[in-house]
Amino acid sequence: MYKPENMTSHDVVSVLRRTTKFKHIGHAGTLDPFAKGVLPILLGKAARLSDYLSDEKAYIADIQFGKNTDTYDRCGEVTETFDKKIELPDLEKEVQNFIGEITQTPPIYSAIKVNGKRLYEIARGKEQTDVQIPERLVNINNISIIDFNYVNQTAKIEVDCKKGTYIRSLAFDIGKNLGCGAYLEGLERTVSGPFKKSSAILLDDFKSIEDVEKNIINPIQMLPQYEKIDLTDNENELVKHGRNVERDNIQDGTVLLVYCGNLSAVGQSENGSVKPQKVFI
Repeated sequence: MYKPENMTSHDVVSVLRRTTKFKHIGHAGTLDPFAKGVLPILLGKAARLSDYLSDEKAYIADIQFGKNTDTYDRCGEVTETFDKKIELPDLEKEVQNFIGEITQTPPIYSAIKVNGKRLYEIARGKEQTDVQIPERLVNINNISIIDFNYVNQTAKIEVDCKKGTYIRSLAFDIGKNLGCGAYLEGLERTVSGPFKKSSAILLDDFKSIEDVEKNIINPIQMLPQYEKIDLTDNENELVKHGRNVERDNIQDGTVLLVYCGNLSAVGQSENGSVKPQKVFI
């Protein structure tokens, strides 16, 4: 699904819950309310599959240089302003420092929990100056500069990364290193695992349960990175009751247990024995 701006990921799920009458609906990869883009929606039992989706992400980010905000994006209060102007070669050189495995500090306004409390809750309280935000290792595959406007001091960049990367923090850190400050003016997610913008459905296109049903994707298609095992009738019964399936010539690791084209379970293979971990039948 393609999430519009000015809606939370939870808002999108609420709309779909009213349309589909599904009690269990999940999503993979929260998007900030001001951001738009690909938001994978998981219906029913498929909501338990979010951990198995590919962690590849891609974003197009609009960065405004010259100011910092407390949220690292356009929704926050301006905390600093800078007179320094940057040139395109400065930016081209700087973004190279963020490619690969890097250390990143999430924004104070984020959903990460510290001492059992979400950071955005701490930020809105009196104890925000005392919180120590833990750094994390994130992976950025590539950063491409799509456009740069010297007069307006803005840039549009494309970021290919792994999940867990905060593009708001990336914008802030680039501005910090360049000595000019920066915040995120706009953000669009174009790729989330196997889901791409080109095939995403607009929320407004879902008017009825029939609209949802015709766009449902078999989860097996979205998990191509895992080995697939086709089960016999007897094996499917074993899996249904959480019992192991024995197979030769299968690699250790996560596997999909499939019966008649449907996902019966996600299992873990070790030494030819597959133990069901999440059963869907």
